[in-house]
This record gives sequence, C-alpha cells and structure tokens, in this order.
Amino acid sequence: MGAYGLIAEETIIVAGGMKRRKLWHILFEAGLVFKLLNGLLELVSGAALLFIKQDTLAGLTALFFREELLEDPQDKIANYLMRLVTHLSGSTELFASIFLLVHGVIKLSLVWGLYWKKLWVYTLAQILLAVFVAYQLYRFSHTGSILLLLLSVIDVFVIFLIRTEYKRLISLGAV
Repeated sequence: MGAYGLIAEETIIVAGGMKRRKLWHILFEAGLVFKLLNGLLELVSGAALLFIKQDTLAGLTALFFREELLEDPQDKIANYLMRLVTHLSGSTELFASIFLLVHGVIKLSLVWGLYWKKLWVYTLAQILLAVFVAYQLYRFSHTGSILLLLLSVIDVFVIFLIRTEYKRLISLGAV
C-alpha cells in the first residue's frame, strides 16, 4: 500500500524475527484503512441523519437490532442506540449530521494525503486528530460514553503511527 510501493528500508530485527520498522509501517497502513472505513461510515451516517426522517431511522434501527433484543432484551448497545435514535431533537439531529459529514470529509481527505505520502499532510493530520481527541475527551467528560474514550485512544495511537511513518519517510529521503 502507498504511492511509493515497497521501499527498501533499514530494519532492526526484534524478537520473533519481525522487523520493527516494517511492523510500524504495517500498523500505519492498517490505521489508514481503519480511518478510511471510519470516514466512510461517518459520511453515510451523516447523510442518513440529514436525509432520513427520525421515525424512519428509528424503525430501521429497531429492525436492525430486533434479533439481538429478542435474544437479549438487556443488550446495552442495542438499547443505547434505540434510545439515542428515538430521542433525537431536530437541532441535535442537524448538528450530528453536519458534524459527521464534516468529520468524514476531513478524515477521508487526510487518508488520501497520507496514502499518497504528501508530507505536509502528516503534520496537518496529527494536529487535526489531536483536535478531534480533545473534543472527544471533552464530550466524554459530559457523557461518560465509553465509545468516545475508545475512539480517543485509537486516535492517539494513530497520531503516534503517523509520526512514526513521517520519521521513516524522512529517514528514507522520501522528501
């Protein structure tokens, strides 16, 4: 994966024979795939919130979780999402849809720049992800949402991977 294909690189052998730099590069590429899928999901979710009426959305959510709730009526995730969808106000729905659409476009743009090894995007991606983390942690402090905390931890790890990949490219002279 990547615009330059596989680049011959200096490696350090670690336990089990895995090359450390190659491992970090593989994790970076996996992070790109995760962010790509996450950005696409945010775009689809934002569009759904924007264009699908709340009662239709609630019906689709109920249909999606029907089997799970029949099997386990106390399922925390299914019940949380059902409550979330049925209690959305118009302004909250609009804010959420715009937030998801903008967030998705930003993430997909960053993934594109990182995939094509646009070096200026590495710094921008770290800054924007740090802003996302700060906002997610702020929202976590008000909501207690474990999902926001988990996304923040993943984003911090992705920031680390972006920084590591940037250093790798600089050391290879890919400037």
